[in-house]
Amino acid sequence: MSQPRYGIWIPVYGNCGALNHPQEPRDASYQRAKQLAQLAEACGFTTTLIAEHIINPRNQELDQLETWTTAAALAEATESIEIIAAVKPLLFHPVVLAKMALNIDAISGGRFAINLVSAWFQPELQKSGIPFLPHDERYRYSQEWIEVVKALWSGEKINFQGNYFQITDLCLRPRPIAQPHPRIYLGGESDAAKNLAMQAADVFFLNGRPLEVVREIIADVKNRKRTLPKPLRFALSAFVIARPTDAEAQAEYEYLLELSKQDDRTELLKGVEPEVVMFKNMAKYPGVGSNGGTAAGLVGSYDTVAARIADFVGVGIDTFMLQFQPFAPEMKRFSQEVIPRVRYLELVA
Repeated sequence: MSQPRYGIWIPVYGNCGALNHPQEPRDASYQRAKQLAQLAEACGFTTTLIAEHIINPRNQELDQLETWTTAAALAEATESIEIIAAVKPLLFHPVVLAKMALNIDAISGGRFAINLVSAWFQPELQKSGIPFLPHDERYRYSQEWIEVVKALWSGEKINFQGNYFQITDLCLRPRPIAQPHPRIYLGGESDAAKNLAMQAADVFFLNGRPLEVVREIIADVKNRKRTLPKPLRFALSAFVIARPTDAEAQAEYEYLLELSKQDDRTELLKGVEPEVVMFKNMAKYPGVGSNGGTAAGLVGSYDTVAARIADFVGVGIDTFMLQFQPFAPEMKRFSQEVIPRVRYLELVA
């Protein structure tokens, strides 16, 4: 078993689990993001993801951390951790985004990556006066958008005539430190998302799902035509609840689940574009956390969680993007108790 990479979701909404946890006040500030990223780095985590929204999808009245300025600041505030900034192509012209990414790549010394998200929360675009394209057209737009970005990252002068973008004699310098370019993550559960991942991405980002479902998704994606030389890698989102015993972990899960039920998700659900497959599937797996959360089953004793991580590695997952609550103490617990057990399982495999 190869050793997986571990990362954290920056709590851009304030919290990753229940909004009103008595030991974790809502805090979507940059200072908190910096403290958690630095702590994650010290605890042995190697990557971090900053989701992108203009407004908080849970409640527009709540604070929401901005992604790209945060990514640039974290590039300066950290030393070794990979910084992944999510990007919605409808919000950024590809030339502007490509240049911003090159600068954060330089600030970080080649530790920067992007997560391409074709948008699902309608109000933040509609309220901004930005056209919200139909589902499959958003992916066609994203495909052309990322083609332009990758061409500009080459450092060569490009000319591009597409359906959405026309670029003439443009060259961006300096070239990226990360070679051949910053890593590209891409998630989604529709056929359009899976096809685009095979055509343009380095890593396919799965939402938390049970092991057998993850196995089926990976097989489905791998069956599609790959147009890049390197094989596609796979990352998994998960909310972790680890305790000395399975019973203690289950009790904590029930507690967090009850707290989460108090959150008003009306605004979130009303804002989801109806064709988004992710939310249709998520309804099958209620639980704690975003992007599938506890559906991945990383709830249990330290040994149980370590064994389940090993099982996911066995079906092709090499990166785990994790959520915790309360974030800092539970991240430390995972680092101290679970990561060494996964290493041990590798040694005895």
